[in-house]
Amino acid sequence: MEAQNLSSPWQFSCDLEVNFESEEKASIVYAALNVDKELQPDKVKRVMSVSDGKLVVHFEAVEARFLRASFSAFVDILTLATKTIEEFSPGTEL
Repeated sequence: MEAQNLSSPWQFSCDLEVNFESEEKASIVYAALNVDKELQPDKVKRVMSVSDGKLVVHFEAVEARFLRASFSAFVDILTLATKTIEEFSPGTEL
């Protein structure tokens, strides 16, 4: 977590990068998680992308507590999506 410029309302940010070692798997997780929008978009922003088999996520928030809550909720659904791929993709382990 990093504090940003005080003149911007988005003072806190965090980056998450998850290596799925496959563009296909990273894209599947991206597609599954991209439909869930932030509940308070005026307080938290989330930008996701896929690059070189990695899911890259950037969070920004107006307060640390909103950043923590958003990040924590995202990691929970990311874990669920990853376990689902492992369960239903034969011979695949992430």
